[in-house]
Amino acid sequence: MAGTGKAITAVATTEVPAAIGPYSQAVRAGSLLFTSGLFGTRAGTGELAGPDILAQAEQALVNLERLLAAAGTSMARVVKVTVYLVDLAEFPAVNALYAKHFAAPFPARSCVQVAALPKNARIELDAIVALE
Repeated sequence: MAGTGKAITAVATTEVPAAIGPYSQAVRAGSLLFTSGLFGTRAGTGELAGPDILAQAEQALVNLERLLAAAGTSMARVVKVTVYLVDLAEFPAVNALYAKHFAAPFPARSCVQVAALPKNARIELDAIVALE
């Protein structure tokens, strides 16, 4: 970041699937952490946790938790989440599961429907985290 003297550093862990392109799993910029999109895929295999939204959403949230742990933080520090669904009809199921992974005060959130996701995933999510 120009003028601040703070480095921009990548965060990576083998506890979540590797990036499938030229990007970092997460990037720390000053007191903020920005995650890349996380799918419901398993570390090691990169395969989807299952064909249904519940299996994939659970795995995506677990992947987020693991990535945050690798960055030395937790879900309690998440300030913004964006959720991408291929079918908004699955929002109620995702919302109920999401509520089990976060506590009040809940992060700000956006949820949008998209035409398709890589690997034919049903869900992708990313987060912004306040580290300090």
